[in-house]
Amino acid sequence: MKKNMGASDKTIRILLAVLIAVLYFTNVISGTLAAILGIFAIVFVITSFISFCPLYLPFGISTCKKKKG
Repeated sequence: MKKNMGASDKTIRILLAVLIAVLYFTNVISGTLAAILGIFAIVFVITSFISFCPLYLPFGISTCKKKKG
């Protein structure tokens, strides 16, 4: 599994996951919407920690900085 996520991409995903958690725990979102967004938040956190997004692969997207050389 080759890394395809850069630092800014990972930061944005973590911030979105935190925002979803805050909205859930302050009862702004609930029910089905909260469940769906909760799943997205978990996926965001996991992909951030492993630096790999499977949806980027078929499209050839990579947000990693290019190596000089």
